[in-house]
Amino acid sequence: MTSVQRRTLLNGMVAGATVLTLPAIASADTLPAPVPGKAAPITAAEREARIEQARRLMRAHSIRALIVEPGSSLIYFTGIQWWRSERVTAAVIPLEGDVVIVTPFFEAPSIRQTLSIPAEIRTWNEDENPMALIAGALRDRGAASGPVAIEETVRYFIVDGLKKALPSVSVLSGAPVVRGCRMHKSAAEIALMKRATDITIASYRYVIPRVKPGMTPKQVGEMMDAATIALGGTPEFTLILTGEAAAYPHGSRAPQVVRENDIVLMDCGCTVEGYQSDVSRTFVPGKATDRQRQVWNQVRQGQRVAFAAAKNGAPAGSVDDAVRQYYESLGYGPGYRLPGLSHRTGHGIGLDGHEPVNLVHGEMTKLEPGMCFSDEPGLYIPGEFGVRLEDCFHMTDTGPVWFSEPPDSIDHPA
Repeated sequence: MTSVQRRTLLNGMVAGATVLTLPAIASADTLPAPVPGKAAPITAAEREARIEQARRLMRAHSIRALIVEPGSSLIYFTGIQWWRSERVTAAVIPLEGDVVIVTPFFEAPSIRQTLSIPAEIRTWNEDENPMALIAGALRDRGAASGPVAIEETVRYFIVDGLKKALPSVSVLSGAPVVRGCRMHKSAAEIALMKRATDITIASYRYVIPRVKPGMTPKQVGEMMDAATIALGGTPEFTLILTGEAAAYPHGSRAPQVVRENDIVLMDCGCTVEGYQSDVSRTFVPGKATDRQRQVWNQVRQGQRVAFAAAKNGAPAGSVDDAVRQYYESLGYGPGYRLPGLSHRTGHGIGLDGHEPVNLVHGEMTKLEPGMCFSDEPGLYIPGEFGVRLEDCFHMTDTGPVWFSEPPDSIDHPA
């Protein structure tokens, strides 16, 4: 199941008041109340403005049309919430004229339910070739010879099928157009990401004091999901690592259990109207050792170094470089070696948990207002433990602003 399907299913579960199985420690009568306020969905007017921005970028790159498959970019431009299968559904966004949605005949009523921009829907039956409809749409919109831009996650069989249906067409990457739109978040998008983050932070504040020795990662994750739903979010992911497993950023297959005075690393996020949060916290049930406290404080300082380096006009990679320079001064690394920071300092975030561009060595894209990133310069010590603190920020005209304030002490992690 795709992330879009998963989000849609979960939204349906919440809307339909489906009863979720909760661990005993998170029974319904003890769950927190929803975060105050109400999320404002992205309006049809904003999506139409995104289409116009895409067209401006298409003109700048001499592109005649953009093809987008189901996924976050289709949601971004059209509002359509759908999934990918062997049956082609796609949007043709032309430089001139209405957007064309190509979809199976029997799916059209469902597609219309989330379509939120003016568009023509062209349907195909099971014995017909959907690529012929896409080719026809390009001809009708004056884009038959291209260049036609392909959103960078579109599957190869669609590109190949288009070339066979329209041999005269020239195709190229749509990244300059799609990234040029999606990397710069609007005030409405930032507000949704802030609400998602507020829900995740409130969930941590509920869960962390309730994490006890003997609990399994599954139990902790269920409690986090239950709190997230109660607070008004849709759970997207929960990663719970304990002890030595925390030294491996995405976990271990070895059996784990929470132990007193041992590290617990939680990496969790939710969505609000599709927009994501991503927050990590590391803490110790009981009393932290001097070693645990030292590494935790070093990671907290690493976050500060990254935040200070995030300046408008600076290459995104320079943020990662600043953190590695600091860590190397402490004896970690060098570079991506262990013990140390084995992954990038951060990633873009929005409708997807990981979006271009990354805060990674060598990335030359300049930081600009509206860009959103995670700040997660963890330290990992194989055979011992790992510490990751992760908070996201967005760039403004005056520099970075946190979505969530990082904690100042291992004793008060949320």
